[in-house]
Amino acid sequence: MSKSAGNGLWRSWALALACLGMSTLDLSAQGYPVRPIRMLVGFTAGSGTDAMARIIAQKLSEQLGQHVVAENRPGAGGSIATEAVAKSPADGYTLLIMAAADAIQAALRTNLPYDLGRDFSPVSLAVTGGFPLVVHPSVPARNVKELIALAQAQPGKLNYGSSGVGSSAHFGGELFKLMAKVNITHVPYKGSPESAVATVSGEVGMSFSSIPVALSLMPAGKIRVLAITSAKRSSSMPSIPSISEGGVPGYDRSIWYGVLAPAGVPRDVITRLNTALGAAINTPEMKESLNRQGLEPQTNTPEQYAAFIRSEIAQNVKLVKIIGLKAE
Repeated sequence: MSKSAGNGLWRSWALALACLGMSTLDLSAQGYPVRPIRMLVGFTAGSGTDAMARIIAQKLSEQLGQHVVAENRPGAGGSIATEAVAKSPADGYTLLIMAAADAIQAALRTNLPYDLGRDFSPVSLAVTGGFPLVVHPSVPARNVKELIALAQAQPGKLNYGSSGVGSSAHFGGELFKLMAKVNITHVPYKGSPESAVATVSGEVGMSFSSIPVALSLMPAGKIRVLAITSAKRSSSMPSIPSISEGGVPGYDRSIWYGVLAPAGVPRDVITRLNTALGAAINTPEMKESLNRQGLEPQTNTPEQYAAFIRSEIAQNVKLVKIIGLKAE
């Protein structure tokens, strides 16, 4: 065999192998998933993030035809699970249920072993919901404008409870202070139940609660709901205006959950996950279940979700600087 003929044969084999490799990748993406998928949760069993992960995992399993198993990796404000997903193979078989708290960690800690913008492939936002701004009945404010006037007339006297320093409710309160130009004292508690009890007892004048808690306390007149923190009204409390409507235009602070995959996952796989998640979240059954918890289904494209995450981190960075908050 001549040298030129031998070189030609090698080139043909190399081309055939390359085509075979491309074909295998395409088939792999088209056949995805062929085995169970893990969805890592950065918080303990029984937490809000854990509950949401299990609901989403179940519905995704139905859409994908493979088991999606929620796996708890709690610790370090959720960053242990987030790091584990960042370092996982880029094959779509390890996902992260991302919560609003993860975007707070990204703003709060400069030494995280991952970068949310660099090390992940966003799949989609899944669920959003607002915090009801509630006051004790003794607070002489019937709406947001009256609350702002009261706070401005008595700087530092009014206080608000949250579910802890660095929590979404805490950041919601600080954003309210910033945008409404009021001086209100923050009082952190161990969690939402403790903050609600403090508001009912009058220990704090106001707090950023949860919709289920607010709905349970409203009928007895134990609290008064003035507004909801999300940009739009909640379908669970349609008569309650948003803070933006009520007197602080542009205000928007929500609890939210979404799904991330490691960076480098094939686009076809991300598209498959995005489509399945959208179908799972937007069923009438799922909408009804979420509404009972004061949450709303809200899915979007990977690009829109990436932009949303960037916006959330930027807002959190600003608030961290204003508050002077430092990670312990």
